[in-house]
Amino acid sequence: MSPTVRRWIPTLSMLLVSLISYIDRNTLALLAPTILKETHLSAEQYGFIISAFSISYMISNPVWGWTLDRIGLRIGMLAAVTIWTAASVSHVFAATFFAFAVARAALGFGEGATFPGGLRTVVTTLDPSRQSRGLAVAYSGGSLGAIVTPIIVTPIALWYGWRAGFWFTGFVGLAWITLWLFVSRRPELRARATAGETDSKPRPRFTDRRTWAFLGAYALGGFPIGFILYNTSLYLSRAWNASQADIGKVLWIPPLGWELGYFFWGWLSDRRLRDSKDPMLTMRNLFLIATVMSLPLALNPYLPSFGLVLFELFYSMFVCGAWMLLPLAYATRVFSKSDSALISGLTAGAWSAVVAVVMPIFGRLFDQRHFSLAFTIAALIPVAGYAVWHWGHFTSKASGLTSAVGATPAS
Repeated sequence: MSPTVRRWIPTLSMLLVSLISYIDRNTLALLAPTILKETHLSAEQYGFIISAFSISYMISNPVWGWTLDRIGLRIGMLAAVTIWTAASVSHVFAATFFAFAVARAALGFGEGATFPGGLRTVVTTLDPSRQSRGLAVAYSGGSLGAIVTPIIVTPIALWYGWRAGFWFTGFVGLAWITLWLFVSRRPELRARATAGETDSKPRPRFTDRRTWAFLGAYALGGFPIGFILYNTSLYLSRAWNASQADIGKVLWIPPLGWELGYFFWGWLSDRRLRDSKDPMLTMRNLFLIATVMSLPLALNPYLPSFGLVLFELFYSMFVCGAWMLLPLAYATRVFSKSDSALISGLTAGAWSAVVAVVMPIFGRLFDQRHFSLAFTIAALIPVAGYAVWHWGHFTSKASGLTSAVGATPAS
């Protein structure tokens, strides 16, 4: 095996783990119409179940980020995936609101290590010239998981019942754990954070407005991902009378836009920042473009055909790729490498906090069939994300920021 291939194996393993995490979390969203009908749960209760996951995920992301930075990736990721695999299988035995909420909370706790592990693996195993591409690869497993879940899980659920879908998620989790026992024997994946990682950049602190800048951009700008992932199946079922089988055939289309968006926005931001004489102006323009491009989501309930609805959701998730990559590109250039997993954990935790707060509201709007209002609110939340980033960055008193953010990105 060539050195180049060996270098990328840990990053590819993080692609797989993020893929599996999104299969686990999206299985419930995919099968929600069937599960809610069988268990007699309302969409509002479903929203609170999603909130249970999101609150747990919110808390565990920075916890796992801090933990992985200090105990190393081998042990940390092994523990996390074991926890969430067991939690995913526990859905098989759930039949009440409380049981589903507990299962989702346990799943959210374990999955909190997904993206902190991905970012730390990229920073640890790839040289700086490859790290932006590595980040796109490691994180893209999430969107890929959203794509393949309806393709794989739908026939399993139709043939064997919805509980069989969660037995499948347990199987793939166990398969990754077996793979990781071999991949993680590399010394750098066993190692804890070292003094050699220390650089001249500051650590992220809540007294630093730049911390709020990247958290706000990621959490609010990226919110439509959660809205689309968790609500599309219910929307297609209730507004378009789509059956569970029909939903399974098309639900891979919106996250395909997210997958493509990762690589497009990663390429665009790398190229624009590398050639820019004013990196902060370039970063602001990219954020502003993503903000404007997020607004058409509000038009979805007014579209005249099922195909246009799916295309618009595809487009909106394509735009979300920018809101995932740009805040991390900003944060990893501004703050110290030694806190790379923590940075990822903070962003994912902040995103989950927003989802936890607003998902029950959207559940009630869906119960009342106020689809237009729900989509309008979801389209406007990224505007708030841009406002927070602009405020946090441009009112910061930190010095040397332009040169830090203007560091040469991956080519």
